[in-house]
Amino acid sequence: MEVAIPINNELDQRISDAFCIFDHHGDKRIDIREVGTVLRFLGCVPTEQEINEVIAATEMEESAGDVHLSKFMPYVAQLLSERKMEPASPEKILAAFQVLDPEQKTYITKEYMSKMMMEEGEPFTQEELDEMLAVAIDPITGNIPYEFYINQLMHEPANSIYDLADKFVTMKPKDTKRSTRRTGEETSPI
Repeated sequence: MEVAIPINNELDQRISDAFCIFDHHGDKRIDIREVGTVLRFLGCVPTEQEINEVIAATEMEESAGDVHLSKFMPYVAQLLSERKMEPASPEKILAAFQVLDPEQKTYITKEYMSKMMMEEGEPFTQEELDEMLAVAIDPITGNIPYEFYINQLMHEPANSIYDLADKFVTMKPKDTKRSTRRTGEETSPI
């Protein structure tokens, strides 16, 4: 018999919905290899280390290799409320491109960008690089006009997962005291 997992707010619902897309058996479990995919689907930008931390914190003890929604949802909600794995701001991305463009040409060559993405920091896979270049490269010049590319990246949904997390953190429990007003000698609930 399956135990119901309480969905307490819109943030929990969004996490649950994303998780369940990758729950191929409908049993509220995903393979640990799907954790990064779920996080990215939510709009997070995790490093491999952060993905491994989520796996370590949520992997089922009785079924190694699986993550259950009941552990994943509250853990990820907490990370989101702390604004972990949040995408970089447009200003940070622009500053990073400007470091790669000391001559201020306002573009990066495909070759240089490929080298940087494959060899520096947390390297992209070839598939990730191909996906990025497909969007980033100007088909006429063959270069990456990075301000245009940043504008393409910055389309932010109206209700991002981080906006929901902020709302979730700032929600206060409703005051359980009943308001009263004086009417003559009696008090009555409002």
